Amino acid sequence: MLFGKLLPREGNFFEMFNQHADRIVEAARAFSQLVANYNDPYLREQYNRDVDNAESAADRVTHDVNKLLHKTFITPIDREQIHKLINTMDDVADLIQDSAETMALYDVRHMTEEITRLTDLSVKCCERLKDAVYMLDKIGEPATAEAALKTCEEIDRLESDADRVMRSAMSKLFREEPDVREVIKLKAIYELLETITDKCEDVANVIEGIVLENS
Repeated sequence: MLFGKLLPREGNFFEMFNQHADRIVEAARAFSQLVANYNDPYLREQYNRDVDNAESAADRVTHDVNKLLHKTFITPIDREQIHKLINTMDDVADLIQDSAETMALYDVRHMTEEITRLTDLSVKCCERLKDAVYMLDKIGEPATAEAALKTCEEIDRLESDADRVMRSAMSKLFREEPDVREVIKLKAIYELLETITDKCEDVANVIEGIVLENS
């Protein structure tokens, strides 16, 4: 199927998906810089703003996609798939912002090795998510469809890695941290970061469905 022939005149859904994926990666990388520079209050504030700006831009794309969906008679892929994909992607951006906000609200004093590892896995998941999204407009080509499915499998593996890191982090936290308040704070952060990778896996599952139904 040549998806280009089916694109609505009102706009290009695939281009909007790409724009949203770009904002997700921007938010993830800004959050990674926030973690890496957490001891510098000025840089921490700067990267917090960068996360917020990327998330707000992602929200606008989501709004535009949903608005366009209501105006478009012929869509390049199933309408429900478009709706589910863009809104699940938006959940990823929201979770990144939630993680940054929670660190500030809970006044987390220092970054742990586990936060750094989970952040790294989250960034990698978001980058692979972007790769998969960028392939969607060419999944009529067998090689691209196969590459998209392999990228989704990579996201699944990264999510499994994050599960293992979080289980280890929780075990260490409850064994070694004497301050109950720190336990509560860090537990919440670990869970949020792992949920980012969970949601990336949800996006990958949606993309797999789109590929299998349309390639």
